[in-house]
Amino acid sequence: MRTLRAGQSALLFLDVVEILTRERIDYLVIGAFALSAHAVVRASSDVDALLCISYARLKKVSTTFAAAGFSVTLRRGDEDDPILSMLILSDAHGNRVELLGGLRGLDPKVFSRAIEVPFHGVNLRIVGREDFIAMKCFAGSPQDLADARAAFESVHSPVDLDLLRVVTRRFGREAADRLEELVT
Repeated sequence: MRTLRAGQSALLFLDVVEILTRERIDYLVIGAFALSAHAVVRASSDVDALLCISYARLKKVSTTFAAAGFSVTLRRGDEDDPILSMLILSDAHGNRVELLGGLRGLDPKVFSRAIEVPFHGVNLRIVGREDFIAMKCFAGSPQDLADARAAFESVHSPVDLDLLRVVTRRFGREAADRLEELVT
């Protein structure tokens, strides 16, 4: 593993990406790490990524991560949980990566809208800006909404408002209402 001390979850994620790539599992960086690609840098103690994977496959790949020296915790969401499953990976220093095995309401085309951002010689797949904002509106905490606003107000490129509304509506009425508060 690349990590040498605490505070290096991004480096731990590079080790995760090696295994995901070898296993041919598509991923998207989401959360605070993705925010840094779309707007502003915000500190976070972990890296979050979304996978396109079934629970059975996630369970199988968890053994691959364990064999590679990761501490592994696998969780399956119940029928009301917006997160279908989650694989939490950590190292001896407390660095952490959370891999979400699906999100209810997510547009299946989300992976096709990813952007690639170079990081330590690796092109990381980052969730597209509209999808990032929609996910943050769905999550709905004050920090999530502040992240959504920062990404929306970013001057990197214009937001496709029609796409943003469509992908946010897939998460339900509350997410769509939060988005409208954000854009007006």
